[in-house]
Amino acid sequence: MLNIICWNVNGIRSIVKKDFLKDVKAMNPDILCLQETKAPVDEVKNVVELMPGYTAYVNSSKARQGYSGTAIITRQEPVSVTYDMAVDNHDQEGRVITAEFPGFFLVTVYTPNSGEGLKRLDYRGTWDEAFTAYVSALNRRKPVIICGDLNVAHKPIDLARPKENYNKSAGYTQQEIDGFQRLLDAGFVDTFRQFYPDEVKYTYWNYMFNARARNMGWRIDYFLASKKIMDKVKEASIYNEYFGSDHCPIGLRIVL
Repeated sequence: MLNIICWNVNGIRSIVKKDFLKDVKAMNPDILCLQETKAPVDEVKNVVELMPGYTAYVNSSKARQGYSGTAIITRQEPVSVTYDMAVDNHDQEGRVITAEFPGFFLVTVYTPNSGEGLKRLDYRGTWDEAFTAYVSALNRRKPVIICGDLNVAHKPIDLARPKENYNKSAGYTQQEIDGFQRLLDAGFVDTFRQFYPDEVKYTYWNYMFNARARNMGWRIDYFLASKKIMDKVKEASIYNEYFGSDHCPIGLRIVL
């Protein structure tokens, strides 16, 4: 059984000063995927040196220091690792890492936020198209597991205030919802919703407005799996007992 954990840490330097290492040890992942590391490659690898038995593959933003960034931290050595999507317009912010293992590809992603006033919504639309094309090409070669902060709530059940946010807030516009749906239509399954079709559980809470204490959250972090390996997925979890970031970790257990 492979235990994969995914976590938007909102700054690796910040979270490592909290209970991050203890929490990771408690979750005991075989593979840990991080988003929004906000640090250069060497600084992320310095943290991983405190985690014996793991190797880190890190992608950092080229466009802006201390921004975005992803990592795959694994006990099992991948067959190969690639960074970004080979689309220059989308490859400047360290948002994608793909690790190939014998039976599957693992893609961790930090999808661009559409921004305040939805000023980046058009760019987000082109990103969604490119990312769907990218993972669809991988899926033709072998099954794919996608994990990360996809910055979209798919259905009204996935956020606390759907009516107030619809077409007004980044992460819940029809354009973003449609982009996510096209990803599912390309052959992927939202694993948590597959196991728990009616459960209200969130993965992100704004630091403002005491949102986490009031559980006024959003489910925007996902494990998506190729339909062809869903029979091997045994559990999809949201670990909202862990703090340290404005996101909580999520998990997938799969027999491969």
